[in-house]
Amino acid sequence: MKSKNIFWGMLLVLIGVFLTLNNFYDFNFFQMSKLWPLFLLIPGLSFEFDYFSTKKNPGVLVPGGMLTVLGLHFLFAAYTHYNFELYTWPIYPLAVAIGLFQLYLHSGRNKGLLVPVFLLGGVSLFAYASIFFHKLPWFSWSLLFSLLLIVFGIYVLFNSSKK
Repeated sequence: MKSKNIFWGMLLVLIGVFLTLNNFYDFNFFQMSKLWPLFLLIPGLSFEFDYFSTKKNPGVLVPGGMLTVLGLHFLFAAYTHYNFELYTWPIYPLAVAIGLFQLYLHSGRNKGLLVPVFLLGGVSLFAYASIFFHKLPWFSWSLLFSLLLIVFGIYVLFNSSKK
């Protein structure tokens, strides 16, 4: 059986299951306000599937990774009525980093790709950390900065005494 037939067959079965659940339980899965992210997710998964089934043209992994991550994010957002967008916005630069990291892994490991991967991933990680730490009552950025200065100062002191 062709691998593309497996993909489309599984997709049709999944849509059929959702339609059945919608008929019996009135989940309202099939409203355009909730399903528009499929226009991102399906092409993204198609790009991913295209590369991993043929192992040719790893360049499709960049849009594939980006569209898949963003499609999943927007599906989550649509079904949660966008209540968590304040907390999930760092996924946007992370989606680009994931696509580029996939290209790095499957295209000969060009080290130049790691620069934007770590920059975008670092921005996302910093944003998620700031969202998390902002919720802690005792946390402040000035406290973190002062603690980092102390740690760095101790490192410099011990490193200079070894010479």
